[in-house]
Amino acid sequence: MNTKLHVQKARNENVYNANENFQLKIRKFGRQMVRDRYLYLLALPGLIYFLLFKYLPMWGITIAFKDFSPFLGYADSPWVGWKHFERLFSHSDFLMILRNTLAISFLSLIFFFPLPIILSLLLNELRSQSYKRIVQSIIYLPHFLSWVIIASLSFMLLSKSGGVVNLLIEHLGFAKFDFLTNPNTFWFLLTGQSIWKECGWGTIIFLAAIAGVNTDLYEAARIDGANRFRQIWHVTLPAIRNVIVILLILRLGDIMEVGFEQVFLMYNGAVSEVAEVFDTYVYRVGIQQGQFSYSTAVGLFKSFVGLILVVIANRMSKKFGEEGIY
Repeated sequence: MNTKLHVQKARNENVYNANENFQLKIRKFGRQMVRDRYLYLLALPGLIYFLLFKYLPMWGITIAFKDFSPFLGYADSPWVGWKHFERLFSHSDFLMILRNTLAISFLSLIFFFPLPIILSLLLNELRSQSYKRIVQSIIYLPHFLSWVIIASLSFMLLSKSGGVVNLLIEHLGFAKFDFLTNPNTFWFLLTGQSIWKECGWGTIIFLAAIAGVNTDLYEAARIDGANRFRQIWHVTLPAIRNVIVILLILRLGDIMEVGFEQVFLMYNGAVSEVAEVFDTYVYRVGIQQGQFSYSTAVGLFKSFVGLILVVIANRMSKKFGEEGIY
């Protein structure tokens, strides 16, 4: 009997302590709100934006589990459970679409992701600040061009009939090469476009990280006899390693996103087997055919894969001693 009383007393004390701690946290949070009220007011527009345009629209995800009808609305459309996901996974083109999406993403990850880092390291070695600014301005410019312009330039340069590159190849005595309608080179064409358009813009974050490296480390490395390459390898790269890891994790989260506009503009019947990705598939079945529930299920599948990859990559980074993103 005494044992039961002691157990009950201990439980009551734990509940009381938990309530006390909760009340202390509430009071502490209230004092912080009053103290930093102007900072919270500054953050309020951003919070409202994310609430209205990021979180509230997530209610629409529910139609992935319904046979949505615009006439019935969200609430009255019948629930169908996993029907649309089963249809996606059993679709004859699912493996092809998954292959194309992952192939384009991995090519971008392998060839595109390291280039802004390398370019940032090279720009950091320039001693003339005026020349450095000129180079930065030039390599930033393609970012501001739309994919429509990029696609038009690609057709003008690479077209087999009158493209500048093929005219040059023909002038040199070689046979023309079909760049735009060759399934074997389509993925590399997309990767090359992404590199040309976004590589320079991607240096901004890495240059900012490099600017924060302690200059005393370079001086110590020079005293130890390290040349410029050794300073980059042993000082610069370790100093910006955490930034590289964070951006890599975020890039893995977007591995199912290959850029609808770019693929859609370069899409043609000759490369349909290698150009159909989830983004174009969602457009075709969701917008053109009006299958809103099914296309939402496809989009939800993409987001789920990205979430899983982010969680795995973040845990792996923690095991290797990095900070990760959370």
